[in-house]
Amino acid sequence: MPMQLFQVDAFTGEMFKGNPAAVCLLAQPMPDSWMMSLAQEMNLSETAFLLPLADGSWSLRWFTPAVEVSLCGHATLASAHVLFENRLVDPDQPVCFATRRGELLARRTPGGIELDFPAQPPQPLAEPPQALLDALGVRPLAVLAAGNKHLVEIASDSELRALQPDFAVLAGLPGRGVAVTARADAGSGFDFVSRYFAPWVGINEDPVTGSAHTMLGPYWAQQLGKQELRAYQASARGGVLGVRVTPQRVYLTGQAVMVFRGELLA
Repeated sequence: MPMQLFQVDAFTGEMFKGNPAAVCLLAQPMPDSWMMSLAQEMNLSETAFLLPLADGSWSLRWFTPAVEVSLCGHATLASAHVLFENRLVDPDQPVCFATRRGELLARRTPGGIELDFPAQPPQPLAEPPQALLDALGVRPLAVLAAGNKHLVEIASDSELRALQPDFAVLAGLPGRGVAVTARADAGSGFDFVSRYFAPWVGINEDPVTGSAHTMLGPYWAQQLGKQELRAYQASARGGVLGVRVTPQRVYLTGQAVMVFRGELLA
């Protein structure tokens, strides 16, 4: 029986903006090699694989064209959108995902779909990695890290948008991803802006990165003294996120748009 396959633009209310994710509805577990092959065929920053579980929750895994990742925001939003839109779950109740990072929840709200993710507050680095900063081409105001991912604050929105990192050099350095961020311009309607680079996992620049906001949110909540923020990821496609920060969790809210649906014949 053919499997259903969807493509969803996440963290946007407009088709062809935000971050596109593929979502595959599985009827049974599939080999990792098969899922990687499909992710390579889709050639998006992430392909999500959903499998219904006996307790009513859904197994959720995410693959880039190069590796499986342990946490992905936009493909989780896309997955929840597919389940809600196809009435595979109760639209008035949270949907529970079983993932490598534990249980994640998604619920419909008046502003879109809210994701309940673990907070990853970044910590300042005593010795900022100069090779990383040189490859980014930045003069940082602050350099922090959460695990193997870096957060770099720079002076302005305009400087952020003009960045042209050396991805070949970045990929050869230690790390897994780097979020470069700045305060948003006054009057923009946003609190902070960011871009996210991840050549280590086969994605030079991710259009909109929900998981990066689990460290960006706590950082800017502390910097700005507020727990509810509005964020813009300034990639070529662009994306908007609502960010609510608590001591242990970060709640990300965004919209999503179905681009196409079909049947996978493999």
